[in-house]
Amino acid sequence: MNNKILILGKGYIAQRLHKAWGCRLEGGKIRSYKDVERIYKKYKPAVIINGIGHTGKRNVDDCELDLDRTMLANTMVPIWLGELAFRRPVKLAHISSGCIYHYDYKKQKPITESLVPDYYHLYYSRTKIYSEAVLEPLSRRCNILIARIRVPLDFIPNPRNILNKLIKYKALIDVPNSITYIPDFIEMLEHLIRVDARGIFNCTNKGGLRYPQLMDVYRKFVPEFKYTILPLKNLKLDRTNMVLSVSKLEKTGFKVRPITDVLEECVGQYVKY
Repeated sequence: MNNKILILGKGYIAQRLHKAWGCRLEGGKIRSYKDVERIYKKYKPAVIINGIGHTGKRNVDDCELDLDRTMLANTMVPIWLGELAFRRPVKLAHISSGCIYHYDYKKQKPITESLVPDYYHLYYSRTKIYSEAVLEPLSRRCNILIARIRVPLDFIPNPRNILNKLIKYKALIDVPNSITYIPDFIEMLEHLIRVDARGIFNCTNKGGLRYPQLMDVYRKFVPEFKYTILPLKNLKLDRTNMVLSVSKLEKTGFKVRPITDVLEECVGQYVKY
C-alpha cells in the first residue's frame, strides 16, 4: 500500500510520516489547481496525504507576517486538493488542526467533531477553519478524510514538539489540553486510511494533559530542570486551550491511549537523542 500513498509537504509531520512509512514524498510548491493535477498525473496515487501547512517561523503569531503564504498553504492548497478528490479516483487525507475552538472548562465536555468551529482570534485558526468549511461538505460526496491534530508531542526533538517548547518556556500554564503523541498519530492515520474513513476525526490522545505533568516526568531524567506556574489569565497571547473528544475515532475500532500513559515512554526516548 505504501507505494500507492503520496505525502505532500516537507515539514515536521510530513517528514515523520515519510520516515515511518517510506512513502513517496513530494515537496514541490503548489500555487494553483494545475499544480495539483500535474502532481496527480506524475504519481497516480491512490491516497494523497496533505502535510502542507504554515504555522509561522517561530509560532502561529508569525502567520500575521505573511498573510498570503499562510492562506495559500492552510486554505487554498487543501481546497484545490479537495477539488482533485472530487474529480479523480483518489483519497485525500488532509492533516488539519484542532486549534479552532473556544473552550469553557467549567461548562463544556470534550469537543466532538460536530461542533462548529468558533475561534477566530488568530489568523492561523481562521485559515484552518476556512479549509475545513469546504472539505467537510465535500467529504460527503467524495473520499476525503480530515484528521485534526493538536499540540504535537514526540520523542524526537523538533522545534514544533511541545516538549522542546516547554523546556525553553520555564513558566507553564496548568490547564488540561488535548495532545497528539506523534507515534500514536501515525498509527491513527494508517488505521483511518485502512478503514476508508471519511469526514472529520479528532486525532489526539485521550484526555487532557496539564503541562506540569509532562515536565514532572522530564525532571525525573533532568532533575535540574525548574519551572513555575503561569496563571492562564496572565498569558498575554491569543491561544486555544481545550480537550477534544476521541469517541468518534474509537468507534472505528482504534484503541486510543490516554495521553498520561505515553509520557514516560516519550520522555525516556527523548532524552537519549
